[in-house]
Amino acid sequence: MKDDSKEVATVAEAEGRSYSAPALDKGLDILEALCRSEQPLSQKDIAQRVGRSTGEIYRMVACLVNRNYVSLVDENTYTVTTKLFELAHIHSPTQRLLQEAAPLMQRLASDLDQSCHLTVYGQGKQVVLFKVDTPSGMGFAIRAGAEIDVLISAAGRVLLAFQDKETQALRIEESLARRPDQANLQIASILASVRAAGYESIPSVQVRGLYAVSFPILDTQAHAIAALTVPYAERLDQVQRKSIPEVTEALGETARTLSARIGGVVSSNVLNVAVKKDVLKRAARAR
Repeated sequence: MKDDSKEVATVAEAEGRSYSAPALDKGLDILEALCRSEQPLSQKDIAQRVGRSTGEIYRMVACLVNRNYVSLVDENTYTVTTKLFELAHIHSPTQRLLQEAAPLMQRLASDLDQSCHLTVYGQGKQVVLFKVDTPSGMGFAIRAGAEIDVLISAAGRVLLAFQDKETQALRIEESLARRPDQANLQIASILASVRAAGYESIPSVQVRGLYAVSFPILDTQAHAIAALTVPYAERLDQVQRKSIPEVTEALGETARTLSARIGGVVSSNVLNVAVKKDVLKRAARAR
């Protein structure tokens, strides 16, 4: 069986090493420069943007044209073709996310004996993309396809906190348009706290006795494309039930592993002493 913690460590080690592939770097620099430009660029313009001479990029531009990544607009300027777009859509990002998430979530639910679910944001609400029920058959679970409020939920706050300011503001506006009664003057500081901690952990305001812990699934820009959540339900008849800090630690590790598997950023927020104290403090307030 694959050790997921070792996989995350391997990714981190690989990122820490320095590899040199000058030709590949040069080609990617050219593609990125053309993608960021709203207008076609001449070879001189491209060279200036990537910090190289025209002689250094001449052969690379010709190669990109031959492979149909770049096209010649006129005799002097170039632009990107739709090939990158086409390649990006051959394999659906959602399909990849679900493919990687399913076995990790099955294992998480089994280890914790708690249900877990994966949500994505959409037009002022979040939708449950996938869920795994409590293995023992007794617990709290949300059905796949269910729509959940954003501003008051742990997962919703995670989906807001890990975005750029413009996207965050738009999503708050959309969420308030859908549920104006959930307006909160402290939302900015709440989201800043979630981002600093790396996760959200709060008592449910909808189900008495439920406690939600949620971590972001991050893309290459460290933006949350999904939230992985455990709605923690305490069983009074189980002495060895996992505690909220234990659930938080296991959930965070699973979220980091999933982010790594889809090629996203592996959060540097680990459960060090300070974070563990925060987890214990939040758990104490919930009781």
